Amino acid sequence: MIGVLDELRVIEGSAFVAAPTCGMTLAQMGADVIRFDMIGGGIDYQRWPVTKDGNSIYWAGMNKGKRSLAVDFRKPEGQELLAELITQPGEDRGILLTNFPMRGWLSYEALKARRDDLIALNIIGNPDGSVAVDYTVNAAVGFPFVTGPNAEIEPVNHVFPGWDVSTGFAAATGLLGAERHRRRTGEGQYVSLSLSDMAFATVGNLGYIGEVQLNGESRPNIGNDVYGSYGRDFATADRRRVMIIAVSVPQWKKLVEATGTGDAMAALEADYGMDFTCEEHRYEAREAINERIAAWCAAHSLDEIRAVFDEHNVCWGPYQTFDQMVAEDPRASTANPLFREIDQPGLGRYLAPGTPNNFTGVERIVPRAPLLGEHTDEILAVDLGLSDAEIGKLHDARVVAGPENK
Repeated sequence: MIGVLDELRVIEGSAFVAAPTCGMTLAQMGADVIRFDMIGGGIDYQRWPVTKDGNSIYWAGMNKGKRSLAVDFRKPEGQELLAELITQPGEDRGILLTNFPMRGWLSYEALKARRDDLIALNIIGNPDGSVAVDYTVNAAVGFPFVTGPNAEIEPVNHVFPGWDVSTGFAAATGLLGAERHRRRTGEGQYVSLSLSDMAFATVGNLGYIGEVQLNGESRPNIGNDVYGSYGRDFATADRRRVMIIAVSVPQWKKLVEATGTGDAMAALEADYGMDFTCEEHRYEAREAINERIAAWCAAHSLDEIRAVFDEHNVCWGPYQTFDQMVAEDPRASTANPLFREIDQPGLGRYLAPGTPNNFTGVERIVPRAPLLGEHTDEILAVDLGLSDAEIGKLHDARVVAGPENK
């Protein structure tokens, strides 16, 4: 299938979340992404979640659409193969993505000496090169102190690797930006992307740094209420929970109409001397508003709420566990063009997403992930032009390896 990035080739050396997310994002848009790993797999090859047989669902999920090269890059022969692959000529080649330390044979200077217009994007922890991961970065940017029940004093960590994922998407745009620059100017470049820079930039962009500096205030912990607007979670009659949002004036009016609370809200407005079409007034009066909405939700089941809210086009959503999501939500099914049922060797048949970008010019596909080393011989023969005899010698010396049996 032809994708929007057809013929673009990226060599990926990666682990964990951010760099694999970048490579997968490009691969699902049609780029030829070759991921290289040590023979036997790297640090994340068996990362949880895994099947009952011990095969990593995580690894398969992060590497859909890529080609896999298993090579021992501790050996000089393996390093030479990869350096040649990374720096091959051609306007769609010469692009490296990695979160490995770029030193020695993998340094930008060493690779640039082989191809002057090389593009290399290196995902690092902190901008000074020191180690950081999603959890340590998140601890530094304030969010754990505004996460969790508002009665809690201790910070609450998230479980979603948001800085990893956002860094992966930023890396994809960074690589495409560098590739466009090279097409226009002929110049390659080294791009350094720091995980913590991604987090601190986001906190600044959302206004939380400015709030401290300009107002002398820090965002409070208000539980599940939406800061500065109106929205929170409510219990239903059948012990489910729903999240309700009314950020805009139309959203507020639809919520009031759906819940039949117009008179109650008008009385509150009169009592407080407020106008609830003003976002800040809804926020300031949220506790009183919540009491009225909570009473209505508590008298209705989830299905009843769904029917009423959908009829009135209320902005809302049910809280769902992972298994409830898979069992109940059509957005997590083949009814959504995002998903396909795929057969993944070693795992079985299951639901997998393609790119969230729904391009009208190309068909959205959902490729499976490769087996580790599945494309080793193909890459050596077709991409590097090695003979069968040369490939055989590399196998005999354990410089490269083919696919593992699963």
